[in-house]
Amino acid sequence: MHQQQEQFQPTPLDVIIIGAGLSGIGMARALTRRCPDKRYLILERRHAIGGTWDLFRYPGIRSDSDMYTLGYADKPWTGRKAIADGPDIKRYIEEAAEESGAVHNIRYGHRVLSASWDSEQALWTVRVQITDGTGQREEQLQARFIASCSGYYSYDEGYRPGFPDEASFAGQIIHPQAWPEGLDCRGKRVVVIGSGATAVTLVPALAREGAHVTMLQRSPSYVFARPQVDRLAQGMQKWLPLPLAYHLTRWKNVLLGSFFYRRARSRPEEASRYLLQLAQRQLGPDVDMRHFTPDYKPWDQRVCAVPDGDLFHMLRARQLEVVTDTIERFTPAGIQLSSGAELEADIIVTATGLKLTALGEVRLEVDGQPVNTGECLTYKGMMLSDVPNLIQVFGYTNASWTLKADLTCNYLARLLRYMDRRGLRVAVARRTPDVQEQPFIDFTSGYVQRAADILPKQGDQPAWRVHQSYLKDKLMIQYGELDDGVLRFQ
Repeated sequence: MHQQQEQFQPTPLDVIIIGAGLSGIGMARALTRRCPDKRYLILERRHAIGGTWDLFRYPGIRSDSDMYTLGYADKPWTGRKAIADGPDIKRYIEEAAEESGAVHNIRYGHRVLSASWDSEQALWTVRVQITDGTGQREEQLQARFIASCSGYYSYDEGYRPGFPDEASFAGQIIHPQAWPEGLDCRGKRVVVIGSGATAVTLVPALAREGAHVTMLQRSPSYVFARPQVDRLAQGMQKWLPLPLAYHLTRWKNVLLGSFFYRRARSRPEEASRYLLQLAQRQLGPDVDMRHFTPDYKPWDQRVCAVPDGDLFHMLRARQLEVVTDTIERFTPAGIQLSSGAELEADIIVTATGLKLTALGEVRLEVDGQPVNTGECLTYKGMMLSDVPNLIQVFGYTNASWTLKADLTCNYLARLLRYMDRRGLRVAVARRTPDVQEQPFIDFTSGYVQRAADILPKQGDQPAWRVHQSYLKDKLMIQYGELDDGVLRFQ
């Protein structure tokens, strides 16, 4: 598997992995460790490893999950920061790719356009657009399985609503997903539109760079302070072997996160009061709590973490400000608000969210029939109903992405070994008429609601449920029967 990138693979591969980010490298590691006889390639549309952690370059880019759960189960995180910066996460992924040899099986500049399944051959034919120094061309590859590890949002563009009269604004309008290299914000008036994870990361980082920053939000989010360094984890690393210390910290964070999530969903009023009390304690008496009091229940939308409470501390020190209002229109000098106030700005940052996609916008066909992902059910959150030999990695919305990704990657390796032992070529989750559809993600967030028609659905029966629970999934995916009557083999 050390062929030059431009060489065509003469025989069908066992697995084509789409994407060389956290999930794609994790899939390669699982196959290398558990199925060393399998031939795979990673097709990466960009020209670097890292996925999200290479794409996003805005100031302060970091994880919203701790690295003891965002890291791979078999590769301890050795950095000091539990809430790590984007460049550190990218280096971690690169190390993982080097250690496993996955780096030799990546084909950069390979964008998967479509994939067509042929039942007679029991093979996928994948059409790939290759971009390199010679220009663009298309090739086809064949594989037994596809592992879609391309994430859940468009790499081409973020969600960018239009605003009245925005063409009149005399300054720069920037989306965080397309941050200009070398942008100097020192001394500039910057308005960041948004209140989600990107905004609460970006606003303190810009203030530290010397910008005069205002976070403009239509409605507040739940925001809580989280230590950037896990003191207990650091202590265990001093006295215990690193793999054991990492394993114990990982489970500590999994169990604590699971406890707080279940408590918030079962007692939302109590959880809301607790989060607001924490925020009030960080903000002090001089900051108006209406800017941090949402009108929804905790975990109806994602709760935002603030490392060491930097956003709160800067607000208390008046190094930045938060405004809760709606936008009436843009003006040459900034933004006119519905309240009548005007925010002056040199730069406006539209931290307005992601544009969700399904399967990285790869067009699927099964025996010549197009597959509409929005009409499919998702089997155990990993496979699409009636689509053979395809695994999709989709992490948790209430916990670290990698927890579910690890389970999914190891599941594929387990499935391949099971099929080999029995001489099976096809695995497909068959939907029956009695399964009732439910939304894939139970979130009220705008980016989820906008994608409701393209995301697959979950069902009301156990095999079709998306649990958002690592403990339940670990039992079902890692230890459950493969031949469960829903997954059919040929």
